[in-house]
Amino acid sequence: MPFATSPEPPYYAVIFTSVRTEGDAGYGETAARMEELAREVPGYLGIESARGADGFGITVSYWASEAAIAEWKRHIEHQAAQARGKREWYTHYQIRVAKVERAYSGPARRVE
Repeated sequence: MPFATSPEPPYYAVIFTSVRTEGDAGYGETAARMEELAREVPGYLGIESARGADGFGITVSYWASEAAIAEWKRHIEHQAAQARGKREWYTHYQIRVAKVERAYSGPARRVE
């Protein structure tokens, strides 16, 4: 998955860290649908996600404002996916919301 494109700070990051249960049980399809729906929310900036073979994963979604995050949290299909996640897909999860004050990337291109 490529890096999310984000504007100049400040903006917000929602960090979802989780441990998955075994098997897919519709998870992949639902995750793709959630990304599709999130893109429709004004203020959605992008997503980055990684998961290890041990089931541990981190997904970071980026948002222009706290209001955009709140709108996504209230989305009816997202709420249904959250409920299913609690029942079927996650043995543990944590959510953190952070304001991004600075952002930079690297490495800088070498000039030879």
